[in-house]
Amino acid sequence: MPETEPSAPRFTVETARVLAEVAHNRQKDKLKRPYREHVLAVGDALADFDEDIQIAGYLHDIAEDTPITRQALLEMGVPERAVDIIERVTKRLQDNPDDYQSGIRAIAEHHDATLVKIADNAHNSLPERVQALAEKWPDKPPVTRYADARPVLYAAVPVEETRKILARINPWLLEELEGDA
Repeated sequence: MPETEPSAPRFTVETARVLAEVAHNRQKDKLKRPYREHVLAVGDALADFDEDIQIAGYLHDIAEDTPITRQALLEMGVPERAVDIIERVTKRLQDNPDDYQSGIRAIAEHHDATLVKIADNAHNSLPERVQALAEKWPDKPPVTRYADARPVLYAAVPVEETRKILARINPWLLEELEGDA
């Protein structure tokens, strides 16, 4: 009987979670907090969706903030659909990376990328984050681009999907969502 090559272990949601933790381990956010907390929260917020979307949630900033490339992700076994989602939400890979609203509109053309971006936006919009940023830069009002992006993102997917994400990551935004619905 010929020996068959053992198949590589499947890249799972848990593998993505660990990779996200390791890849962002030494990074800090604008408030000098461990950045891995953000990527883990975004991935956790997508628990009601399929594995590729959850994987993309955990790894949504990996192409932006680390030297890990598309090819490296594919070689690690990250599903191609998840890699495509990651690339769609990676600012530097967009047509006009300096135009945030243009990037949001491009993301909103893709259902799965929109779900990941809603989770990312919602975590960045947590009241304690917004307040901490306002205290850190009192002469500069809190960034409103997240608020400006939400109607575009919310309109791109069924409201029930957005509701599931917000309930997990930022319930304070549910009232805003219901007001827009």
